[in-house]
Amino acid sequence: MDKRDLATLFRERIAQLVQRKGSSQGGFAREIGLDRSAFSQMMSADGARLPRAETLRQIAEANAVSVDWLLGLSHDAEGGPVVSSRIAIENEHDAQGVSPLERWHREAEGYKIRYVPASLPDLLLHTSLQEVDRDSRSPSVQRQISEAQLGYSRLPETDMEVCMPLQRVTALTEGTDIWADLDAARRRVELDHMAKLVGELYPRFRMFLYDGRETFSGAYTVFGPIRAAIYMGRSYVVITAVEHVRALARHFDELIKVAVVPPDRVERYLRKAARKFR
Repeated sequence: MDKRDLATLFRERIAQLVQRKGSSQGGFAREIGLDRSAFSQMMSADGARLPRAETLRQIAEANAVSVDWLLGLSHDAEGGPVVSSRIAIENEHDAQGVSPLERWHREAEGYKIRYVPASLPDLLLHTSLQEVDRDSRSPSVQRQISEAQLGYSRLPETDMEVCMPLQRVTALTEGTDIWADLDAARRRVELDHMAKLVGELYPRFRMFLYDGRETFSGAYTVFGPIRAAIYMGRSYVVITAVEHVRALARHFDELIKVAVVPPDRVERYLRKAARKFR
């Protein structure tokens, strides 16, 4: 859903809550801890911004609805489930072989995406490397994931950050781990391809490299304040509880703090690795 459409749906659902309570907008605003002017701005038909996650939580708790319902991610009737620690399991692709990642990226347009890949970032992988790095995924699913992420990263409003251990680059350079059967020529091409994309997409796409000997993280993605998805190999643990999404975002921020290669040096780092083959 386009962010402007999402904001329109959000305002419609707030209007339903105000009507259900039989309250004025001022009274409704006071109940959720907002002054009247801030509430009026939030309800302005010209606005495309959504409130902060904490405000969404306050609205949901005060009205016994879910944040998902407020954001149009659930069609539960008003007065549906109270905000809770919602966790679900979703397959990495449905019966038609479609990955949910494209939908999640689309719904998070305008928000920051925080991404910790299971191996190398899907969107940076050359087609030939996707077959090696696909883990349990089918080639078609791997391509969908890569294309969805790369398409998102090219949007002018994109704000995407990636954190991963620098040892992943070392493994590709040296042909160890899952890259053991990949010849030197192909590994060099892949490093050049990654460097080119990192440079092209910066600063909308920013990669941070940390030392995997000092810090560990599982693979997950935080889609703004909307949801987080932890990759399990053939499925995702999908989290929509605001406080848990925020906790994963804080964990990601800690990875950034310990990064030893900042995003403005990653392209140079990858090109230096590629030159080792020459």
